[in-house]
Parts: sequence; structure tokens; C-alpha cells
Amino acid sequence: MSTRAGYRHFLSIPTRWKDNDVYGHVNNVEYYSYFDTVINTYLITVGGLDIHRGAAIGLCAESHCRFLREIAFPGSVDAGLRVEKLGNSSVRYGIGLFRAGEDALAAEGWFVHVFVDRETRRSTPIPDRIRAALAPLVVEAAP
Repeated sequence: MSTRAGYRHFLSIPTRWKDNDVYGHVNNVEYYSYFDTVINTYLITVGGLDIHRGAAIGLCAESHCRFLREIAFPGSVDAGLRVEKLGNSSVRYGIGLFRAGEDALAAEGWFVHVFVDRETRRSTPIPDRIRAALAPLVVEAAP
């Protein structure tokens, strides 16, 4: 399992009342929303991704989440982000979700973006500015 040290970027995300399910903890679907939030906030703020008019957009091709500990409202999630593979037109992110102030993982997963031309939806190289923003997040693959 990963630790906080295994991630290169963190975003604090507050849980919301609506995130909890009838069992009193954050519903599993919300974990994927946290994945989307940490990735896209980083791409927009650091990588300059223009979600409305950019020529290239990232589409989710694959995702996975392993649930380890409960998260609940009220509270915050520290979402850790790293890049596990940076290809020509795709990127695989590793995401770790931690309850605020805790070192134990609550969930870990991965998410693959394939960059495509907005109009044709055909694969296109990752834009240079986004690639430059992702490079510092790259971690070496586990042996």
C-alpha cells in the first residue's frame, strides 16, 4: 500500500452532507468524484487545460478503486496524485485518498486519461503544457 510520501501533489476536498449514504459513510461513487476532482483541478490550474475550448480533451478510458477505510461527513479528504505512466496520448494517474490529518490510506486507485481531439475524438498527443505539468508527478513503477 502507498503512503502519503508516494504522491507528488495533494488537494484537500471537503466532504458534503450528500456524500454520505444510509450507512453513515461516504458512498463509493463519491470516491470516483474525488479522483476526478484532484486530477482535473490539477490539469486546469497547473496544466492550463481549457475544458470549454481546448483542442484536446482527456477522456477516461479506465479506472479502479480499492476501498480500505471509511470516509464520512463532516470531514475532509486529502487526495494524493501521482503519474504512474506518461505516454504519448495517455496518462495513468495513481490516486490515494486519506482522511484529513491521517497517514493511513482510506482508498487507492488509478485512472487513465486518453487525450483526443475535441472534434474528431481521435487520439492526439498530450498537449505540451499539460505534459510539462504532469512530468513532476511521475513516479517510478514499483518493482
